[in-house]
Amino acid sequence: MSEIIWPEGYVPGFTDNYCSNEVITAGLTAEDIWPFLNTPSYWPTYYRNCADICLNESEGPELENGSSFSFTTFGFPVNAQVVEHVSPILGQAVRLAWHGWSGEEGTTTRLDVHHAWLIEDLSGGRVRILTQETQNGVPAQELAKAVPNPMINGHQEWLDGLVQAARRYRDQRLKA
Repeated sequence: MSEIIWPEGYVPGFTDNYCSNEVITAGLTAEDIWPFLNTPSYWPTYYRNCADICLNESEGPELENGSSFSFTTFGFPVNAQVVEHVSPILGQAVRLAWHGWSGEEGTTTRLDVHHAWLIEDLSGGRVRILTQETQNGVPAQELAKAVPNPMINGHQEWLDGLVQAARRYRDQRLKA
């Protein structure tokens, strides 16, 4: 199976916080999942921890490499830029990653993250969805101490909602 590609400064184990969530489910493909992840305006329809999505006026509605966008999650207003974007191609893992930041640089409110997604079709009609995030900054240090871990729980909710949204859409297409 494929793995996340980490940029310098964001390798797990060398950051202030890290979380990893994965789902493997049957009956869906990377192609089924992709539109619901690659179109940020869909996120709030299946993930309640996401709001105030705004893509740069000249971009969207789908993400592309270099796209800039902002949203609110975990109580943080986040600005982000897509740094990796590989849409579904047969036999290749789908990849989406962004650098996100919140707070003023050089202050204790600053939070920098690398949030990466990997989607790949597996044998037996299964699909694997992996999301991992590393974080740096004082807010990341605080999140790392929280029990239960809000990042693990929130990202699991995002994955579960993503799968449910893709299933609902697939089922509607099959009924039509």
